[in-house]
Amino acid sequence: MSDTIDLLLSRRSVPPFALHEPGPTEDQIRTLLTIASRVPDHGKLAPWRFILVQGDDRAALADRLAEIALADPSADAQRIAEDKKRFATPLIVIVVSRAAAHVKIPEWEQVLSAGAVCMNLITAAHSLGFAANWLTGRAAYDPSAAPALGLVEGERVAGFIHIGTPEAPMPDRPRPPLEEIVTRWSAP
Repeated sequence: MSDTIDLLLSRRSVPPFALHEPGPTEDQIRTLLTIASRVPDHGKLAPWRFILVQGDDRAALADRLAEIALADPSADAQRIAEDKKRFATPLIVIVVSRAAAHVKIPEWEQVLSAGAVCMNLITAAHSLGFAANWLTGRAAYDPSAAPALGLVEGERVAGFIHIGTPEAPMPDRPRPPLEEIVTRWSAP
């Protein structure tokens, strides 16, 4: 097999708590974001953008999102405390979808483009020797968190991509057998 195929077959999601320093350098981040942005983008709309969270800002964002979540009387304080820990990874890239109505390009295609950005980003991280995890969570769906994240009207979080160095190789998880997920269409 080719190096590319081997790379794709070896990619694993690594939980954020298992991602540590070193994280990507500034040059590597530029490479990651360049690769992430090379996705199908009908109409050349760039219906996504990136927000980088690093250094002390990771804990500050985690604290702010926890405050917002705890304002909900039904919030689970223990779960929120656990969620805060995932913001300790060396680099968090918030992929923001800015899909919107367009005269030619369906909004759904724009959303899919943002998803492709997330996948390219985690694959690129793997190719550079890092590991990554694509998460959403409460903050991605809570409208009251949008201003704290730096989102503007019409934007949504496609994913929080956590990137760092894994503390150990991750075992693969079970994958669905192809015979369970593949059908072939045929003319009647």
